[in-house]
Amino acid sequence: MLVKLSTRPAVRRCAGSGVLALALLGAGLPTASAAQPQPDLTRFYRQKAVWAACKGADRAEDLQCAKVTVPLDYARPGEGTLDLALARYRATGPSRGSVLLNFGGPGGAGINELASGGKQYMDLTNAYDVVTFDPRGVGRSSPVSCGDGRDGVATAPEGNADIGRPQVLLQQLRQSATLCAGHSGPVLAHIGTVNAARDMDVIRQALGDKKLNYLGFSYGTRLGAVYASLFPHTVGRMALDGVDTLTEPLSEQGLAGAEGQQTALDDFLDWCSTDIACPFGQDTRTAGQRVVRLIRSLDANPVPTDFGGSFSGQDLVGAIGQALYSKDLWPSLERALAYLIEDGDTRRVLGFSSGGAFVAPVRQDGRGKGHDRKQREGGLVDAQDVPADNLPAALMAINCADDPDRPTAARITKDLKDLQAAYDRASPVFGRFRLTQLLMCYGRPKGTDFVRDRVKDVPSDKMLLVGTRGDPATPYRWTEETARRLGPSAVVLDNKGDGHTGYSSSTCVHRTIDDFLLYGSLPSSGSSCPADGKAWSSLAKNTK
Repeated sequence: MLVKLSTRPAVRRCAGSGVLALALLGAGLPTASAAQPQPDLTRFYRQKAVWAACKGADRAEDLQCAKVTVPLDYARPGEGTLDLALARYRATGPSRGSVLLNFGGPGGAGINELASGGKQYMDLTNAYDVVTFDPRGVGRSSPVSCGDGRDGVATAPEGNADIGRPQVLLQQLRQSATLCAGHSGPVLAHIGTVNAARDMDVIRQALGDKKLNYLGFSYGTRLGAVYASLFPHTVGRMALDGVDTLTEPLSEQGLAGAEGQQTALDDFLDWCSTDIACPFGQDTRTAGQRVVRLIRSLDANPVPTDFGGSFSGQDLVGAIGQALYSKDLWPSLERALAYLIEDGDTRRVLGFSSGGAFVAPVRQDGRGKGHDRKQREGGLVDAQDVPADNLPAALMAINCADDPDRPTAARITKDLKDLQAAYDRASPVFGRFRLTQLLMCYGRPKGTDFVRDRVKDVPSDKMLLVGTRGDPATPYRWTEETARRLGPSAVVLDNKGDGHTGYSSSTCVHRTIDDFLLYGSLPSSGSSCPADGKAWSSLAKNTK
């Protein structure tokens, strides 16, 4: 799952069902016995967040920052710690506590997103401190990295030749896994949603809240569901927008994402072709073919960028995919593609690679001198020292940590052509990109089976789940499946609109979520918001 976007571009430093199921079978990690003594976490739960003005000229004057310390390994809390970066906007009046936000990803840095797009959450400050955080391995919180490419090893295999040579591909994947481990430090072995959810409970206590009030988008819905499973009796008002799957393997997630993004691209090209300035012309039948030719050309001959390195066709696919999450970005995407095609100017297209978050300037060497020391000691990294590739590196690390499937080299070699065909059928543009993401787990340790096997029948207070019918990243069926998985605690709101998530694009969804978080009022499960995303529909409500 990719990061939920704000609609403000920013420059970022530059990520057949039967066959698929067979290709990705794997065993989960063993779980600890309930009879085993539990480690002592008292010192972590005794913390109180100490707030101060955030450093940096780019930060709003009223944005405050803090940190919370968590165990590196919850099973061995005495063997190392991590600091997590927090930020908040204070309640404008009497506060009932906090509402914690996660903007998605995995790999999205919460503090950058709140700093750049916090206005849409200001209604929540009528009752709450609005708080976010950089999860472990992300942003300033011990960020993972696969390096800046100076090691002589590509961080991700590219080019169609690799698919045709499985042994070469597997060697590249092993080299990439080793490279990422070497650049990421101790946090890489303890990254993932289960530990991030446990971190959220420490944050809850440090904020002084008896229950966790939470708003999660996209991947943030997976994080919220895992938290609810681990700590059902401390779930407060929890809203999940753009609901992620809990059960589908990465192979099926990749296919769904490729299909959804291809549909969104087709819609964009239909819109673009009505404009004389559209760089792909006015014939919708050939516009898609021109996009494919452009990607193949850049894969064969990447162009240099103003930020160092080169820009390939797969880099373009990633940037387009991010921009398609919101129709508000389509005019900017059209102009950026025109600059790329007409002048070879990559700057505007690269602006979509960040997920819309503010990015602090990066030092020329890609990380500051203090980065490695702070990262390995578990301390916060300065904003300018966050590795350039942290977003894609964290996305892969967390998704792999959450997935127990690790096919053998023999299985990948046997099924690779079938996998490629399935992904190409799903999307001639995004299939290759999504397949590469899927394969990147090869060479990494098996992930946990907790999310897939144990997040179900949650005995918590009611949770609001919002699914958008035209969502290119999290298909609506995932909302229904996850609701059934969570059980009676899940209340579903059906957003008839388009785009990834509904809170920032639909007045109806925005108001429904705010009413729930502020007042505890919930729609009846199965209620809907209109397709135009603007009007407030009359929803049958009850009080939680």
